[in-house]
Amino acid sequence: MISIQNNKLQGYSFIDLFAGIGGFHYALNSFGAQCLYASEWDKPAAETYYINHHIMPDGDITKVDEKNIPYHDILCGGFPCQAFSISGKQKGFEDTRGTLFFDIARIVSFHKPKVIFMENVKNLEAHDGGKTFRKVLETLEELGYTTYHKVLNSGDYGVPQHRERIYIVSFRNDIRNKEKFKFPTTKSASSLVDVLEENPVDAKIINRPDIKIYKKPIQVVEKSLFGEREIPNCPIQIGVVNKGGQGERIYDPVGHSITLSAYGGGAGAKTGLYLVNGVVRKLSPRECARLQGFPESFKIPSNINQAYKQFGNSVTVNVLQNIVGEITNILAS
Repeated sequence: MISIQNNKLQGYSFIDLFAGIGGFHYALNSFGAQCLYASEWDKPAAETYYINHHIMPDGDITKVDEKNIPYHDILCGGFPCQAFSISGKQKGFEDTRGTLFFDIARIVSFHKPKVIFMENVKNLEAHDGGKTFRKVLETLEELGYTTYHKVLNSGDYGVPQHRERIYIVSFRNDIRNKEKFKFPTTKSASSLVDVLEENPVDAKIINRPDIKIYKKPIQVVEKSLFGEREIPNCPIQIGVVNKGGQGERIYDPVGHSITLSAYGGGAGAKTGLYLVNGVVRKLSPRECARLQGFPESFKIPSNINQAYKQFGNSVTVNVLQNIVGEITNILAS
């Protein structure tokens, strides 16, 4: 999580739909905006949200009357992505989870917030030959918004995780200077080494005879002439477990982690496997929290499977903060 030194959104309010554990909440709140309402249908995630943000999210948004949601300046929503993910059946709007975008639309239609800020999987843009995403854009246009979208990788924004997601920002058409909006381009090198715990008690160690390390790990991160570390801003595979399928690949912690996932199998399910101090292991929940940009004060659920699921489903706070910074430039102009 980036330390923000200003309150440019002081006096602005937002609602947090499909809130998960509060990535959007941290990002907006770090600029001074106030959360008035949250919705999350997964009960364990909602409990984690409450413990950390002191707001108990409503449940199923499809059952919430938009009239009962407070007026707000910014609507945030990382609407469920399984319907568009390349790892799923890709049913899109045929899937109930895909239609949840239209719950965003009905709330926008009633409240007309100044800004809509959404996140989804990269594949949303290409799903069904682009028809699904065109429908999203057409709906936002019909509601009176100008929309910008771009695929960004969390690994470019100070967290060592390869995580490509599409970010969508829509401004109400009467917002001045909206045409000057641009997505952040600042790229920051990082290494998984920087977020590792010294002696994690809850990181599963893999000790089996079919581990194969076929590439020498990078022992030292060298310095450049300018004093900056030369870090490979991507995962570096150095070995395998079993046949090396998904969840069975071993990576060097000098690089980045693979994309954290709420699902998936294999010995390294949800986090990937890493050779750390001569030991092959998964990442700990706290390390996953750091990879998603959550502060050290974030209270992690005691159930490790829930922790992995919640961080795998979350948005990356650092990326959101960089985008919010660009949004504030428009709202403040």
